[in-house]
Order: sequence, then structure tokens, then C-alpha cells
Amino acid sequence: MRTLTAQMSNNGGAWRLYVVLYGETDWPTVRWVRSGPVPTVAERRRALATLGYEVAPGAQWSWTEDSQDPDDDSSPVLLIAAVTVRGRDGGAA
Repeated sequence: MRTLTAQMSNNGGAWRLYVVLYGETDWPTVRWVRSGPVPTVAERRRALATLGYEVAPGAQWSWTEDSQDPDDDSSPVLLIAAVTVRGRDGGAA
């Protein structure tokens, strides 16, 4: 079973969920035009389904904190969520 990574981030007012496709220039993406609240797990599941993906069995969302400017600890914090996904048919999409 081929798995990929889906990530979700908020950079200035909209949440964006995308499936990382290395070597591709256009990644499957869904946007929520809101800064809060964070899209629920159910909203993320539905968004992934519209893109042809599902969370891989046993996978859990994890969160990482990043910064717009890593050299400035007062710059805005960026939250990035990630989960392992697979095509909805159990294989690659």
C-alpha cells in the first residue's frame, strides 16, 4: 500500500489542506476561508475524500509549530498538521 502525507496549515486567514506529491507542481488542495476554528477531524476527513484520499489505518494527526522567521522568536507562529493518507480504494490515488 502506497502512502503519502497530507498537511494542513493556516497562513493568514485561511486553512489549507493538501496532499504532498513530490515532483509535482500542483498538489490536491482544499481551503477553508476562515482563520478559526481549526477544521475538525470530520471536516478534514470529508476534504480528503473529495480529493480521493483517506487517512491510513492507524494514522493520527500530529501538529508541529513553525515560524515565519526562524531567526526571530517574536514572529508569528505557524501551525502545521500532518497525517499519513492513502488513496480511497486502499492504494495510491
